[in-house]
Amino acid sequence: MCGRYVVPNTSDELLSLFDASNSNAADWEPSYSVAPTDSAPIVREWIHEETVQRDVDFASWGLKPGWAKPGGPAPINARLESVASNGMFRSSFASQRCLVPMAGYYEWQQMEDGKQPYFLHGDGDVLAAAGLYAARQEDDVWKISFTIITRAARDASGEIHDRMPVFLTPDVWGRWLSPEKISDKEEALSMLDRSSVAVAKTVTAYPVSRVVNNVRTIYSEDPRLIEPIPLAS
Repeated sequence: MCGRYVVPNTSDELLSLFDASNSNAADWEPSYSVAPTDSAPIVREWIHEETVQRDVDFASWGLKPGWAKPGGPAPINARLESVASNGMFRSSFASQRCLVPMAGYYEWQQMEDGKQPYFLHGDGDVLAAAGLYAARQEDDVWKISFTIITRAARDASGEIHDRMPVFLTPDVWGRWLSPEKISDKEEALSMLDRSSVAVAKTVTAYPVSRVVNNVRTIYSEDPRLIEPIPLAS
């Protein structure tokens, strides 16, 4: 599972990191606590005037397809094992795929005195989680929402939680983002599996302050949220 994550990059930095040509997330402020229903940057490709364009867009976390009923579910995660066939996700899997930039994410371990948060991160400038997006018209305005694909944990989170985001290596970013409809679902799933296993080997974890636990009182722009702390012995 991925229920909270960190994006310390500015919109301009994301444009550079993902070689994108345009940003619709210019007002984005780095956040050390992106939570469900929050709006955050995603990277997607779409066809504009017969040309494929890669953009950094602003989207709300929790997939809400155009056909979904108001008040219905808006899943923040999609399981790799069923993402190509599940009715909520299969249309987006076929042709509306995105990358979700992050520096890392939080998971929790139950201790005798409460839940201890950990920050899981890679060894590079950014992690790119495989995501799906959907566009929905609300009051004559098109709004984008997204979900993050997860898999059985193969990284340090396996000691803390049994699921992890499907992170992708840069060499497959273009294939995943392509707006062309997927013709071979099994090959696409195999690509996600191989790439995410490779990235998982670089992911490590350390404990952080329990201030992270309360999403309602947290100051999401505080970089101290991801500072490592010692655990009491």
